[in-house]
Amino acid sequence: MKKSEKIMMAVAIGLLTGLAIYAVRRSKERRVLNRLAEEGYETASDILFPDKERLSDKLHFGPVLPE
Repeated sequence: MKKSEKIMMAVAIGLLTGLAIYAVRRSKERRVLNRLAEEGYETASDILFPDKERLSDKLHFGPVLPE
Protein backbone atom coordinates (compact mmCIF):
# COMPACT_ATOMS: atom_id res chain seq x y z
CA MET A 1 0.00 0.00 0.00
CA LYS A 2 1.26 3.43 -0.86
CA LYS A 3 1.66 6.10 1.77
CA SER A 4 -1.03 8.27 0.13
CA GLU A 5 -3.49 5.37 0.25
CA LYS A 6 -2.83 4.92 3.97
CA ILE A 7 -3.43 8.62 4.57
CA MET A 8 -6.68 8.55 2.57
CA MET A 9 -7.79 5.45 4.48
CA ALA A 10 -7.08 7.14 7.83
CA VAL A 11 -9.00 10.25 6.74
CA ALA A 12 -11.94 8.13 5.60
CA ILE A 13 -12.01 6.20 8.88
CA GLY A 14 -11.86 9.44 10.84
CA LEU A 15 -14.69 10.91 8.78
CA LEU A 16 -16.89 7.84 9.27
CA THR A 17 -16.18 7.83 13.00
CA GLY A 18 -17.10 11.50 13.23
CA LEU A 19 -20.35 10.93 11.34
CA ALA A 20 -21.24 8.01 13.62
CA ILE A 21 -20.63 10.08 16.76
CA TYR A 22 -22.69 12.94 15.30
CA ALA A 23 -25.59 10.59 14.51
CA VAL A 24 -25.59 9.07 18.01
CA ARG A 25 -25.55 12.48 19.71
CA ARG A 26 -28.28 13.81 17.42
CA SER A 27 -30.55 10.83 18.08
CA LYS A 28 -30.03 11.16 21.83
CA GLU A 29 -30.86 14.88 21.70
CA ARG A 30 -34.00 14.18 19.65
CA ARG A 31 -35.15 11.56 22.16
CA VAL A 32 -34.77 14.04 25.04
CA LEU A 33 -36.54 16.81 23.13
CA ASN A 34 -39.40 14.52 22.10
CA ARG A 35 -39.80 13.40 25.70
CA LEU A 36 -39.94 17.03 26.81
CA ALA A 37 -42.48 17.86 24.11
CA GLU A 38 -44.77 15.06 25.28
CA GLU A 39 -44.84 16.37 28.85
CA GLY A 40 -45.72 19.96 28.01
CA TYR A 41 -43.66 23.11 28.16
CA GLU A 42 -44.29 24.37 31.69
CA THR A 43 -43.92 21.15 33.68
CA ALA A 44 -41.53 19.12 31.57
CA SER A 45 -38.28 20.13 33.24
CA ASP A 46 -39.78 19.74 36.73
CA ILE A 47 -41.03 16.23 36.05
CA LEU A 48 -38.27 14.85 33.87
CA PHE A 49 -35.26 16.45 35.56
CA PRO A 50 -36.12 16.85 39.26
CA ASP A 51 -32.48 16.83 40.38
CA LYS A 52 -31.58 19.92 38.39
CA GLU A 53 -31.37 22.78 40.88
CA ARG A 54 -31.71 25.78 38.57
CA LEU A 55 -34.36 26.01 35.88
CA SER A 56 -33.93 28.00 32.73
CA ASP A 57 -34.42 31.76 32.99
CA LYS A 58 -36.72 31.57 29.98
CA LEU A 59 -39.19 29.29 31.77
CA HIS A 60 -42.12 31.33 33.07
CA PHE A 61 -45.24 30.10 34.83
CA GLY A 62 -48.37 32.06 34.07
CA PRO A 63 -48.68 35.10 31.84
CA VAL A 64 -45.50 36.74 30.65
CA LEU A 65 -45.44 40.53 30.76
CA PRO A 66 -43.19 42.37 28.32
CA GLU A 67 -40.23 44.07 29.92
